[in-house]
Formats: sequence, structure tokens, C-alpha cells
Amino acid sequence: MKNTILSIIVMLVASIPLLAQNVAQKKYELPELHTIKVITLSPSYSCRGNDQSQGYGDTALFLSEHSKQRRGVPDLLFNGACGSEDFFAPSTAGDDFSLIADLGAKVSLKEISARRAFSVKLITSYAEYSKFVKVAKVELNHTYAVLWNESDKRGLLVFKVTEYVPNEKVVLEYAVKAYQIMPNNRIQSKGFDFDKSNN
Repeated sequence: MKNTILSIIVMLVASIPLLAQNVAQKKYELPELHTIKVITLSPSYSCRGNDQSQGYGDTALFLSEHSKQRRGVPDLLFNGACGSEDFFAPSTAGDDFSLIADLGAKVSLKEISARRAFSVKLITSYAEYSKFVKVAKVELNHTYAVLWNESDKRGLLVFKVTEYVPNEKVVLEYAVKAYQIMPNNRIQSKGFDFDKSNN
């Protein structure tokens, strides 16, 4: 009898972290990983009419309630001034060091793992590594990888442009490969400034 009670207690204690994780995931409505979804972003953020100028509207991808409500900062922005080239921006605010890489036109979204986002051909060669930059030009049929590095979020997104009308709309197939939020109790060095030089 003691062994049975002890076994039940051990199982309950062992399940507490899993229950806490499930509660946190529901609270912040975190995205499902490795599942391809489709979204239309329209129009480009900087080519909206006056009636569309409040917030991001449909110009941005928000993957969690945390991004949408608490931060008001999208996970990916479709942007471009009217008549100019459109681009994707994964970084839109303050201490955001997020980057994006264009993986090319002949890359299947279904085959991109987290490892392949950094080297599509899995070859250890500088020429074959993905080149991550601040923004990336919108290109039809190209696949991209977004690496988030923010004070309260980090993760990896891969997506492919399946339809594109300049300044008007872009249709994406996307899959989230990693997504973590750190809403409280961040420990960080004080004094960050995007423009400050060194002493």
C-alpha cells in the first residue's frame, strides 16, 4: 500500500512541470511547431490608404497573443512604400536583433528543418551558410528563414512566398520551428542603446 501511494505521489510531482507548461502555452496561445499554415498579408505596411493606417492591420504576421496584445509588435512585417520594392522585416522595435535569410527559389518548405535553415544543403562551407540580414526583398517562390532574438522572445520561422502582387499582397506558407517567450523575470545588463558607441 505504501509503495502504491508513493508511486502516485511521484507521478503527480513529475507531472507538475508538464501541467505548468500547458497552462503557460494556453495563456499565451503559442504557435504549433512544424505545421505548415497559410496567411495573406495585405497591403504592404507603408502603402496603405488613410482608412488603413491604424495599427498593423493585415500587413503583419502575429504568431502569439503575447506579440499581439502585450507587445503590439509583429513577428513578421510585409513592408514597402507605394511604387517601391517590398521587403520583409522581422525587426520592428527597440532592442530587437531579429534577422532574416533568403534561402532561395528552389527550396521546399516541407524539407526545411531548424538545422537546414542555417545551411540548406547541410554543407560546412561559408558559401553555403544562410546569410541573415535585417530585411529581405520579397521574391515570388522564395523560401525564407527568420531568426528572432528579442528581449522577451526568441525562435525560428520558415516561410515561402506563393503569391505576390507588389505593394498589394503577399501569400505565405509558413511553419514555426521554435518559439519561446520570456514575459517576466528577465535578467539583463542595463544601459542598452541601439546607437551608443564604445568608450
